[in-house]
Amino acid sequence: MKVQNAEIVISAVKPDQYPAGNLPEIALAGRSNVGKSSFINKLLNRKNLARTSSKPGKTQTLNFYLINEDLHFVDVPGYGYAKVSKKEREAWGKMIETYFTTREELKAVVLIVDLRHPPTNDDVMMYDFLKHYEIPVIVIATKADKIPKGKWQKHLKVTKETLNLESGDEIILFSSETGEGKDKAWGAIRKFANI
Repeated sequence: MKVQNAEIVISAVKPDQYPAGNLPEIALAGRSNVGKSSFINKLLNRKNLARTSSKPGKTQTLNFYLINEDLHFVDVPGYGYAKVSKKEREAWGKMIETYFTTREELKAVVLIVDLRHPPTNDDVMMYDFLKHYEIPVIVIATKADKIPKGKWQKHLKVTKETLNLESGDEIILFSSETGEGKDKAWGAIRKFANI
């Protein structure tokens, strides 16, 4: 996929702020610090369109990125970060749940997990939540460059088993450092977005 232009169009917290226009939307979910911003930047060939931060829990809104006038990426707040107050976490939870369960333009969710470690309880909960609402999921196992190639399959197996990945759900090895999996990720996204 050749990305001609990509820009952030709005940071929304409630439905009346979502962009109009019926473009397909692909949401990106994952733990704080799992590498969502790096994934977005790598896919869009931009250095820092999505701001990467050493401070987890930075994304507190639904950030809508317009890509080639064809689709939106929607970056949702990372979960599982302890330093955010319980009240704030509940507010984010509500905001994300509202978006995931009511947004007709949402075509699939990219769930980003860290290949180096088994998925966390939060990852499993997010996967189960998406399956419950019958929202298509693409699992991206990132940071593949941090693991010797010979161990990739072993780590993938752990990821699949921990998530209890349903057959038919795609899991893609990815590295924002090397670009491993970039074309595959775009292939899966384009299939769901129908572009």
